Amino acid sequence: MLVILSGVAGAGKDTVKKELIKRMDRVTSIPSITDRAQRPGDIPGETYYFVSKEKFEDMINNDELYEYDIHHNHYYGTSKKVLDNEIKNKSIIVKDIDVNGTENLIKIFKDKMKIVTIFLKVPKEELQKRLQERIDKPSVEEIILRLNRFDHEESKMNMYDYVIRNNNLEKTVKIIMAIIENEYKTDK
Repeated sequence: MLVILSGVAGAGKDTVKKELIKRMDRVTSIPSITDRAQRPGDIPGETYYFVSKEKFEDMINNDELYEYDIHHNHYYGTSKKVLDNEIKNKSIIVKDIDVNGTENLIKIFKDKMKIVTIFLKVPKEELQKRLQERIDKPSVEEIILRLNRFDHEESKMNMYDYVIRNNNLEKTVKIIMAIIENEYKTDK
């Protein structure tokens, strides 16, 4: 089963994903591949796979990605090899990805496996505060770039199975755990 978590940058996708992995059996994650620089707190192979722009473009040309997009001026994508390996392991895969990547993965996998899509919603004012308080301290330009994407991301909420307001981490994690457990049971 593939569980897709989306929401604007700063919505809490990574934090929620980490809590789900800690608390649930058989839940794993597959990091995206990116050409952006590693930030404080990033763990290569866990938060992202970091490659050069040239390597990323080679992966595109060699058809090694299920999907990719340019997001905040950097490439992000999903490795076919890594995702296929987790599918073979019969894991519950939690993937945090933007709305464009979600659309692409739904097209590719809708007839091949159970997909559950969850959008984490955060008010714009709260999002701005979270971005300013992030450990990686984004620049003013980066914050503006991310806030400018807010309306685009939210305009795609209707394609998600679930939309959850993420204003309380514990409550959000418990809701998503219940969703995963119920969806997993119906997939049997």
